[in-house]
Amino acid sequence: MRRRLLATYLTLIGGILLALSVPLGLAYTQERTAELLLARRADATRLAELAEGAIKDSDPSVLRAEADRYAWLYGAAVEVRRDSGTVLVRAGDPVPDGAGPLRRALAGRTTARLPLVTVFGPDRVVIAEPVGSDAQVTGVVLLAAPTSEARDDVLRVWLTLAGGAAVAFALAVEAARRLARWALRPVDDLDAVTEAIAQGRMTARVPDTGGGPSELRRLESRFNAMADAVAAALDKQRAFVSDASHELRTPLAVLSLRLENLRPHLLDSGADRYHGAMEELDRIGTLLEDLLTLGRIEAKGAARAEPVDLVGELAPRLDIWAEVAEAAGVRLRTGLPAALVVRCPPDTAGRITDIAVDNAVKFVPRGGTVTVTVHDGAPGGGDVLLRIEDDGPGLADAELAAARDRFWRSPRHSGVDGSGLGLAIADELARAAGGTLALRAGRPHGLVVEFRLPAGDRARRAQP
Repeated sequence: MRRRLLATYLTLIGGILLALSVPLGLAYTQERTAELLLARRADATRLAELAEGAIKDSDPSVLRAEADRYAWLYGAAVEVRRDSGTVLVRAGDPVPDGAGPLRRALAGRTTARLPLVTVFGPDRVVIAEPVGSDAQVTGVVLLAAPTSEARDDVLRVWLTLAGGAAVAFALAVEAARRLARWALRPVDDLDAVTEAIAQGRMTARVPDTGGGPSELRRLESRFNAMADAVAAALDKQRAFVSDASHELRTPLAVLSLRLENLRPHLLDSGADRYHGAMEELDRIGTLLEDLLTLGRIEAKGAARAEPVDLVGELAPRLDIWAEVAEAAGVRLRTGLPAALVVRCPPDTAGRITDIAVDNAVKFVPRGGTVTVTVHDGAPGGGDVLLRIEDDGPGLADAELAAARDRFWRSPRHSGVDGSGLGLAIADELARAAGGTLALRAGRPHGLVVEFRLPAGDRARRAQP
């Protein structure tokens, strides 16, 4: 937008400067051409008077001496012809073709205008002056005058106008740049704040710098008011979810304890219902824990990044998950670098790995494989990538798009334990860390979960 605004300003200013400088340059060129015509026509008139006497007296000696002196003094070419066309006197170089001026002079008319003298030419101009009276023209004076001095004057004026226009345009560019920056400062502030809010920093607000048009400053204040209202509504919603989840934990724990106390008093026929009730209580407890976790992550927003030993954080967890996977008949393979330190909130990669591996162990059939790898994009400067891949049934394309929604569960997996919040929590963790979480279909089947940290979040690398 700033470039378009600058282009508009500078186009208008450039048009104005051209509209001023070009007519001024042309006006001076016409004036200088007229001055040249007046000066040389006066000389031609004086030579015509001498030529009239020379023709009457049949003595061109005085005329020849004057013509030679004039040609030497001004570098001009002079020709005096009789009315019959014969040359009476010639001085200097031959006069260029002057058929047009010659015919007008023989008709008794003097040269009234010259071609426009510019820096590009002409090098000489021809002026014709009739000899004698209008009633009886006895000859013609042809004067080929050089235009070098006039062209130098025109060039000097044109350069002055061009230099002045260039200076004015440079000043206009600086003024337009400052004006555009002043006018668009609120827009830049709004852009920065909206980007911060989109990244999860809900406390970001547009600063009141006092710069920019009043309409945009009002827009800033209204945007801040809207952001405050949205943040307040989100805070109330998160507080409600957190408080409700927290408050439900106590009665849920009491209910679970009372059910356990009832176990000795139950008949064998009610054992199945009792175990079903206890499983439902466990599922509700897991759901409440996940809701509390999600509420805490959302409440914190973007977490503070710290140098974290990614391998040191993942290796102990993967050792534990290897035992869990082995008990479920699933093989867990890992591929970690020797050492890798990144900048991200502590425990983020570990919790994302827990969620992804837990889901994989649940859905991968016995004999399947779960692979956890970490790819360091260095030395090419690429991103750090945590990849969890399995060869289970995977998800369809439509399911991949919805898998990170809260409480979403695939209809094919309705009988598997879970709250439907795991991937939603992982997605919030990735966003709070400044990274991204992606779900892709494995080949030939399975699911791939990728947590990507930007290259700028790498703190240092240690080679094996």
